[in-house]
Amino acid sequence: MSNTFWKRFKYNKLAVLGGIVVICLVTFAIFAPHITPYNPNSINVQHILEPPTTSHPFGTDDLGRDILSRIIWGSRISLSVGFVAVGISTFIGVILGAITGYYGGWIDRIIMRFVDIMLSIPTFFLLLAVIAFLEPGISNIMIVIGLTSWMGVTRLVRAEFLSVKEREFTQSARAIGAGDMRIIFRHILPNAIAPVLVSAVLGVAGAILVESALSFLGIGVQPPTASWGNILTIGKDNIEIAWWLSVFPGLAILITVLAYNLLGEGIRDAIDPRMKM
Repeated sequence: MSNTFWKRFKYNKLAVLGGIVVICLVTFAIFAPHITPYNPNSINVQHILEPPTTSHPFGTDDLGRDILSRIIWGSRISLSVGFVAVGISTFIGVILGAITGYYGGWIDRIIMRFVDIMLSIPTFFLLLAVIAFLEPGISNIMIVIGLTSWMGVTRLVRAEFLSVKEREFTQSARAIGAGDMRIIFRHILPNAIAPVLVSAVLGVAGAILVESALSFLGIGVQPPTASWGNILTIGKDNIEIAWWLSVFPGLAILITVLAYNLLGEGIRDAIDPRMKM
C-alpha cells in the first residue's frame, strides 16, 4: 500500500487501536497452547463455579474448567470461522461481481436477480434452515456462513467494475487486443479490490457474531470444544449465581467485533480518495 494510505491510517487513532487489538487477538489464537494456564477441557470438581481469583482470573464453569483458558482457545474457533467464511464469501462475490459487472446484459440480469432473491431471505434463518440438515461442527459452520454471505460483495464488485471498465486504461487494453480474462484480472480487479478489502475486514466481525449466536443456540461448535457462544450458553443457565460466565465471553465478543469494525472503517477512510490529510 502507498505511503499516503499509511499516513491517513495512522492519524485515525481508533483504527490504529482496532488494528492493535486484532493483532493481539490473532497472536493469542496462534499461541493459545503455550499461553493458556490450564487445559481448556480439564474438569476439576473441586473448583466448580468458582468466582474470579488469582488462580482463575475469569473464574470457572459448572465443570470446574478455567474460563480464561476456554476464552483464549475459543478465539481460535471464532477467528478461524471468521477468516474462512469471509474467504469463501469474498471469493464467490468477487467472481460473480466481476462477471456481471464486466459482461452486463442478460448475464447481469440473471445474477443480480438471484442476488436479490438471496438478499430477500433473512440470512440468520437461512443459516438455521441449512444447518438443520447438516451435522453441527466448525467445518459446516464455516462453509454455510461463507455460502450465505457473498451477496454484498457481489454487488460491491459489480459497482466497481461498472465504473472501472469504462476508464481509459481499460479501453486501451481492449484496443491492443487483450482478452477478457486479462482485462478483468490484470487491469480492472486490482483497481477495484480496495473496497473488497474493507468489506472482508468488516465481514470477519459479522461472521464471528453469527458463529457465536449459532453456538449459543446449540447448533454451532459443539462441546467440549471451547467457543465463546457455548460458554455463554453455560452462563445463561447459571446467570443468577455465576455472572462471570456471561460477562467475560460477552466482553470477548464485544471487543473483537468492535476492533474489526474500527479497523475496517479506518481502512475505508484511508483508501477513500476524498479523504484529505
